[in-house]
Amino acid sequence: MSTVELTKENFDEIVPGPEGKDFVFIDFWAAWCGPCRQFAPVYEKAAERHTDLVFAKVDTEAQQELAAAFGIQSIPTLAIIREGVLVFSQPGALPEAVFEDLIGKARGLDMDEVKRKAAESAGTV
Repeated sequence: MSTVELTKENFDEIVPGPEGKDFVFIDFWAAWCGPCRQFAPVYEKAAERHTDLVFAKVDTEAQQELAAAFGIQSIPTLAIIREGVLVFSQPGALPEAVFEDLIGKARGLDMDEVKRKAAESAGTV
């Protein structure tokens, strides 16, 4: 499945909450952005290689409300949501090798530990 267009209308369907086991990569981009166009083929290749993961793209011009909800201030920005938790968000176009390494690290996260630390920092534990 290559990439899917993520909008505020389909967000809940593509990015399930904490009960969902989905693993979603989100590329925030715009057509006028040179670094975004440079990162696009790297992102597409990763989507083709990792068919078990969801790769979504948010056009920040068309989806300003969604970009604002994620606090996007520069593009491209890559965000990773795993099991309803934002585990990574960083601006900048990544080289292919760095992106592949990041995918491996995201796969290796202990989500029970991540959720425990998030609960502690939120003061809910």
